[in-house]
Amino acid sequence: MSHQSMCARHIEFAYHRGARPLVDASIDIPAASRVAILGANGSGKTTLLRVLAGSLKPVRGTVEVGGVELRHNRSGLRAHRQAVQLVLQNPDDQLFSADVAHDVAFGPVNLGLDRTQVGERVAESLQLLSIEALAARPTHELSYGERKRVAMAGAMAMRPCVLLLDEPTAGLDPAGVDEMFRALDRLEEHGTTVVLSTHDTTMALEWSNSVAVVSGGRVRQGEPHRLLSDADLMSAARLRPPWLIQLIDCLSAEGIEIPSQDGLQGVEDLAKQIVALLGPHRGRRPQGVHSTRVG
Repeated sequence: MSHQSMCARHIEFAYHRGARPLVDASIDIPAASRVAILGANGSGKTTLLRVLAGSLKPVRGTVEVGGVELRHNRSGLRAHRQAVQLVLQNPDDQLFSADVAHDVAFGPVNLGLDRTQVGERVAESLQLLSIEALAARPTHELSYGERKRVAMAGAMAMRPCVLLLDEPTAGLDPAGVDEMFRALDRLEEHGTTVVLSTHDTTMALEWSNSVAVVSGGRVRQGEPHRLLSDADLMSAARLRPPWLIQLIDCLSAEGIEIPSQDGLQGVEDLAKQIVALLGPHRGRRPQGVHSTRVG
């Protein structure tokens, strides 16, 4: 597998019942980038991911991977699904084999690979997701977080260049979220470009280097801090700005300006800026305030 660029241009999609979640949506996914697709529930995030994956055919527009346009015929979809894989929000929609190893092997087997090649891909995918110990476990005995990682391993066994994840952290506890992102780091190191959808703007700010906000059937894409600081855009998309940006705004209202905001992605970055602002006053206790030793 190797990183490849991907894009969609002027996508329009309508369901049979008349709903049109996408009317003119375009998105760029550079090779080796981290792209977060943001939007409220029902905004069209999942529809866009399914169009990118080739599982939905748009009424209008094109999808390209590595400069090659997706064709919705048998050979075109087969080639596309070897390069692009989608992992759905609910892992139970993608797990159907009796045990983990057979589930992860499903895709490679359907590629016509021999037993040795299939075994290599299964072992590689389980190792990448750090779930080798689950290989013989029945899928119905797995925890929700384990099922999520097994579904991802099944996608990775196809050795995609681009991995699309629909709300990958939904339903996970904080430790599960940390495990998920450690797994994503390993996938990127092995040549897979990761795209995920979420409505968690704080997570998008901390993780991505490009955000694409879906609102009104269109996509507005750009640098995370700039877009997520746009109050009008956040309101129109029914999203809440990241807590980091809200805190910076509150500090600004009190006359405290953070000088370098564009590169801020998390609490450590903000802490460094505040320490720099404190300068020689760092560590000084305000007059009239005394420490109290207990005991």
